[in-house]
Amino acid sequence: MQKPDGLPAEIDLSRPSAARVYDYFLGGAHNFEIDRRLAEQIASMTPNLAATMRAGREFLRRAVRVLLDAGIDQFLDVGSGIPTVGNVHEVAQNANPKARVVYVDIDPVAVAHSRELLAGNDLTGVIHGDLRDPERILAQARRLDLLDFDRPVGILLAGVVHFVADADRPGDILATLRAAAAPGSFLVISHSTFEDQPQEMLDAQRLSARTDTEISLRSRAEVTSFFGDWTLLEPGVVHMELWRPDSPTDVDEAGQRFGAFGGVARYDRSDG
Repeated sequence: MQKPDGLPAEIDLSRPSAARVYDYFLGGAHNFEIDRRLAEQIASMTPNLAATMRAGREFLRRAVRVLLDAGIDQFLDVGSGIPTVGNVHEVAQNANPKARVVYVDIDPVAVAHSRELLAGNDLTGVIHGDLRDPERILAQARRLDLLDFDRPVGILLAGVVHFVADADRPGDILATLRAAAAPGSFLVISHSTFEDQPQEMLDAQRLSARTDTEISLRSRAEVTSFFGDWTLLEPGVVHMELWRPDSPTDVDEAGQRFGAFGGVARYDRSDG
């Protein structure tokens, strides 16, 4: 049974959705009054949160454009949320109409919305998956028959690895994803950090401990380790807004107000 707006019946509009709250912060249209009320409550407690989310999305778009310029035409976006305005498939397919994108998210609400929004786009797919089970994600992606892992692929992990606790061995998870990729592939990561952050920002981020999606703040060195032996593109792992900004005006004086690092690395075949 479908809802009047065409959304699947399993979407519960009586409760706010984390994916739709995120969509609201990014300026998307796939949210409802109940989501907006929660978003405004969160924003009143952490005024910089919406700007941080937008900065993370802008970092992802810049990284995708760099990958496109390098010839990448297929993308695995894990932790994608709802594909809102200017998301990966729009950026990629505007540059290359044949680009293929597989979105992965743990939130069933995000997955249901995504499938509805992407219906009719045969070059995109949506998977309900958990980053903590990378083998299953890779198996599902192969079954969709959209991505060819024998060719270079862009693996996108924007604002998702910090939801993986140390006990779940994020380094091993990232190693599994890297091992599935062909030479010439790229890995994009953005990740929250405690470095260079004021105490009030740290306190706000640690409020996540009260939810089912606790954030693990990590150092630059820890984030860098997730790229393994892949070759980091310049300028390396830096605060998100410092990673190849479109304009100098996009960077504040400190260049670190959003509390997250971003980086991109390429898998270069070893001669050894």
